[in-house]
Amino acid sequence: MRVLIISDVHANLPALEAVLKDAGSVDAVWCLGDLVDYGPDPNECVDLVRQQPHLVCLLGNHDAAVLGRLDLSFFNREALISVQWTQQALSEDTRQFLEQLPDRIVVEPCTLVHGSPRNPLWEYLLDLSVVAANFAHFDTTYCLVGHTHIPVIFHYNGEWIEWVIPKDGETVSLKTPAIANPGSVGQPRDHDPRAAYAIFDPEIGTWEFHRVEYPIDQVQERIIKAGLPTYHARRLSEGV
Repeated sequence: MRVLIISDVHANLPALEAVLKDAGSVDAVWCLGDLVDYGPDPNECVDLVRQQPHLVCLLGNHDAAVLGRLDLSFFNREALISVQWTQQALSEDTRQFLEQLPDRIVVEPCTLVHGSPRNPLWEYLLDLSVVAANFAHFDTTYCLVGHTHIPVIFHYNGEWIEWVIPKDGETVSLKTPAIANPGSVGQPRDHDPRAAYAIFDPEIGTWEFHRVEYPIDQVQERIIKAGLPTYHARRLSEGV
């Protein structure tokens, strides 16, 4: 079984299109949240994701912010400008789709969240002590997360965390239990500007990681033309 795992599209349509083309035929698509915000094409990205086979889609913190569900005082100036722009840009159809998304869902053998199983919207799994604590907050074999924009796999043997950052094209056999992050489609932050995604086989527990190039300059031009923060355009080239 081939399940396409994507996260943090952030309204970057060319990156999303490149990922879908590169992934090829899949049996299902699981999207781990943050479809919108930062980028210039929120409605187009949502429309394209909704067309995918056997879609499972989660709410991310930026999706929630755009819907008015989060306190925007926690956002920096550039993020606040982007949220406010996106709120004005959303079509009613897009808004209704985002409104019905859950922030946590179980699709055996996985728990799917955006941030962490302990705090699905906000918590970042970056510190290993935080990662270790989160293994007590899901009962499935695996937990799939996004939010950090960094591809990584965590395994926990009950005493310490083992972690691996997979290479492009590498297939990893997941140990149990595991927390896996496919990285970001639309705004990678691991110093590799290429869009990131994974192909997961839940039947045999394999995680196939991929990167794909896309026309970053086109997205940057559209961000600037839309009046969105130039920082969000610049960081796409740097992968930060």
